[in-house]
Amino acid sequence: MALPQRSRTGGASASGVLAAVLALLLVGCGGSAADRGAPHASASQTALPHASAPESSGAATAAPDRREQLRVDGRTRNYLLHRPAETAAGRGKPLVIAFHGRGSTPAELRERSRFEADARARGMLIAYPEGLRKGWGAGTRATAQRPDPDLDVRFTEALVAHLVRTEGADPERVYAVGFSNGGSMALRMAAERPALLAGAASVSGQLPSGDAAVEPTGPVPVMVVYGADDPVRPLSGWASPPARADEPITPTRSARATAEAFAAAGGAGEPVTERERGYDRTVWRPTGRGGAEVELLVVHDAGHTWPGSDVTPPEGFGPTSQDLDATAAILGFLTGGD
Repeated sequence: MALPQRSRTGGASASGVLAAVLALLLVGCGGSAADRGAPHASASQTALPHASAPESSGAATAAPDRREQLRVDGRTRNYLLHRPAETAAGRGKPLVIAFHGRGSTPAELRERSRFEADARARGMLIAYPEGLRKGWGAGTRATAQRPDPDLDVRFTEALVAHLVRTEGADPERVYAVGFSNGGSMALRMAAERPALLAGAASVSGQLPSGDAAVEPTGPVPVMVVYGADDPVRPLSGWASPPARADEPITPTRSARATAEAFAAAGGAGEPVTERERGYDRTVWRPTGRGGAEVELLVVHDAGHTWPGSDVTPPEGFGPTSQDLDATAAILGFLTGGD
């Protein structure tokens, strides 16, 4: 079920800041092209089938999803791109950057979330980037596997700039979403690059803490969706995760502490909690101009899963709630019902 909509920001447009950020990105994210790996897109020749293609009706339909590439920091990075049907002339397309979870793929998140079905009516571009080693540098700690902890932040900035330039994405309506480790990556982008985003949402992802800590630096609307019975990364956070042989697990604060951090950075007031069917919704609303709304949805009888999905989760991830359609709730929150 979708959530009722409301105003989530109390301030004016950040178009001037966004324009400045994008201007820097378009010249290679700072430094020379040779030093930084100037963004260069290379579209794949492989079209992907739609998750739920509409029947032919004579109306404009979205182009097939495609595998694309972008070279950033001397690396060729891959992503899936969903192009919508034609939008109103003179207006850019809203853009969603959707980060998959650790060990997963863009195609798996595409299938799990079914973003295209809900995004079609909104004329949205959706980019599903692929993480290095099937994961994201969501925290600020350097590791043997990720010696440059800011690599994925720069890649995301470059991807946004590239899609604004080549696909007509609207720089005023750029959103980051993600699942699990990808949810934490979306939250990192919101925390460290609030002027780049018009909003962010995370499912089963929390802000990194400890020596990998990420701190929100400005107001941005954020929604955190979390299963009350998550057996993989608990609702209460994971201050001291167990060691792993391959890549260290990033410590995180709780889902509520994550939302509280964004609420504080966004100038929000005291939280109000309402009990809905199948979940509890806590809302922090801005108290003045320039603030941003934050929402935390704690889903009952749900694990490390995407609420509303019809995809069977891996063994040990817990149940998937059908009381909340996370995809519709997220897109409704981010776009204000547009």
